[in-house]
Amino acid sequence: MVQKYQSPLRVYKHPFELVMAAYERRFPTCPLIPMFVGSDIISEVHGDDGATRVIERRCKLDVDAPRLLKRIAGVDLLYFIQKNSLDLRERMLRIEVHNETFSNRVIVHELCSYSVHPENEDWTCFEQSASLDIKSFFGFESMAEKIAVKQYASSIKKGKEIIEYHLKELHREGVTHIPRWAPPAACATEASTLTKLKQPVVTLSCAGDSRYRTDTASWPSSLSELPSGMTDDKLEADYIRHYLGDLTPLQESCLIQLRLWLQETHKGKIPKDEHILRFLRARDFNVDKARDFLCQSLTWRKQHQVDYLLETWAPPQVLLEYYSGGWHHDDRDGRPLYILRLGQMDTKGLVRAVGQESLLRHVLSINEEGLRRCGENTKLFRRPVSCWTCLVDLEGLSMRHLWRPAVRALLRIIEVVEANYPETLGRLLIVRAPRVFPVLWTFISPFIDENTRKKFLIYAGNDYRGPGGLVDYIDCEVIPDFLGGDCVCQVPEGGLVPKNLYKTLEDIGIEDIRLWPETIYQSVSIAKGAPHEVLVEVIDASSVITWDFDVCKGDVIFSIFHSKCVPQPLRKDLQGANSVQLIDRSWQLGKDYIAVESPLTCKEGESVQGSHVTRWAGFYLLQWKLQSAPPCAASYRPRMDEVLASLQVLPPRCRIMYYTELLASHDFRGSMTSLESSHSGFSMLSATTTSSEQSCCSSTVSR
Repeated sequence: MVQKYQSPLRVYKHPFELVMAAYERRFPTCPLIPMFVGSDIISEVHGDDGATRVIERRCKLDVDAPRLLKRIAGVDLLYFIQKNSLDLRERMLRIEVHNETFSNRVIVHELCSYSVHPENEDWTCFEQSASLDIKSFFGFESMAEKIAVKQYASSIKKGKEIIEYHLKELHREGVTHIPRWAPPAACATEASTLTKLKQPVVTLSCAGDSRYRTDTASWPSSLSELPSGMTDDKLEADYIRHYLGDLTPLQESCLIQLRLWLQETHKGKIPKDEHILRFLRARDFNVDKARDFLCQSLTWRKQHQVDYLLETWAPPQVLLEYYSGGWHHDDRDGRPLYILRLGQMDTKGLVRAVGQESLLRHVLSINEEGLRRCGENTKLFRRPVSCWTCLVDLEGLSMRHLWRPAVRALLRIIEVVEANYPETLGRLLIVRAPRVFPVLWTFISPFIDENTRKKFLIYAGNDYRGPGGLVDYIDCEVIPDFLGGDCVCQVPEGGLVPKNLYKTLEDIGIEDIRLWPETIYQSVSIAKGAPHEVLVEVIDASSVITWDFDVCKGDVIFSIFHSKCVPQPLRKDLQGANSVQLIDRSWQLGKDYIAVESPLTCKEGESVQGSHVTRWAGFYLLQWKLQSAPPCAASYRPRMDEVLASLQVLPPRCRIMYYTELLASHDFRGSMTSLESSHSGFSMLSATTTSSEQSCCSSTVSR
């Protein structure tokens, strides 16, 4: 594979002639470059008027390579041929370099250039490009390639330092100006002075009328005025350092290569440089992988008009009132800070009220706003701010938030954000993580990029208040009031979404059908005397049984039992009931089976989510049964219509829609008790179990 390098535009704020004088001091050898041990002039040709000069040198390099590799290759020094073409009339120097050693096995080609800055004739521009192609190298191709790339990157980094060093030397010697070349007849003195310059320098591959990003003094007043996306502009090294951050030479090269490719293939508007850089970072600066990654995202943005989302998206009133998230000042690093009170958010209610697509679009608008704020902070703080910090408060998180459709909606949102907003999250601070958090983490962690997971900092209970807590990342005066700080936070408090705001499938849209309970939930009618029971076989103790059900009609009593016996379904003889009864009528409570949770009475219209951490292996039974009407007082005489109703053929019944799941213990063994929190606003600890020996079983029931 051919390795390529392309430098950004490097600007020396010195005239071309003075830079050339500094460059000449690098020959015949340069102590500042230890591996450059010497050079010999092979040929030297001068123009008749002294304006042009072509020098060809043979340079010797002592590459820092393993001694074994040098012995196998049979060489101690590497020889390169360097051809320098200097044109003093045009004020341009071009350098071409190729390898002489191993030229039949390895092909190295380098082009460099010095030229006058197009907007300031007293400044000098430098550009550099190179390619490396190792066809064969005694079976050590990979090692040789790594050594070559490492050595080349090291020399690139020192290049500017060496020129600056020699420029300072010239100033100390009193040389602050060198006259420009002039024809001999006009000024013989100046011409003779210039012919003393025996220097080879590098070539410029850019057109003279190209637009350049230059020093901070010429920076535009707003980020939107930056010439990003122009097909004829070039990136300057100082611009990269101030706006994009400190990149290694090879990282700069990757950015420029990908940017040039986009200019050639994506006519018109291309992403901003900081956006391209995010995709490169997400793929460890692999240009090919980053290019595919970015192109897919650009297509997605175009299809969904994401570039205009902030101007066109108006969130529904439900989101404005019940989506408990919002922007809140900046962190200590100048990153925009987003607060998300996930524990106070009714995820199920939001999905059922607005649908998945509206929720996704709202999250995308948050990400777009984050990008905009990063740009503003970059300008404000005069340093790169490419990502933001998210503070997630999990106080109130319960099994209610693990409603399966809502989790699926969350996973899709994570998938879309990971694919189109890589490296935008600088840090994720999770505070007041409750015991149920590991269950949620089990669901979502496989969908989060590994680099993103490394940015997660999790605090259980009140640990966030001590040393190493929030104060390390957020100024004290910015910490929200609900976390013990003094800053009033304007983020909505969330709460339960009223059920009268829920929409039907037709209102939400066909794209959300796969999220709704009909696809994964079961519906059952329960008649009097015929409870519905679900069998859950547990092999490993400390597994977690989760449930989620809606009481669609009537009132029910929900219970959980444990049995060592194998339950067998009983035959149904009640018309219209499709429930399944597993507990044999001959079984005795406390002998054949025991209750592990106190009965829970659920009224019509209620939605119940919860979990139970199992203590033993065996068979667990989840039971729903119709709640009987309270007995009438002895003095009460029923009316005639009540008597007739009691004589109807069909017994009274209720209807529920439910979903259950067993989570394996190895996914979170030990973590359920390692994270502690205050009681949730949405949940409560289960009541005392029917037997004191079950009191250590942890469970959460939320409505």
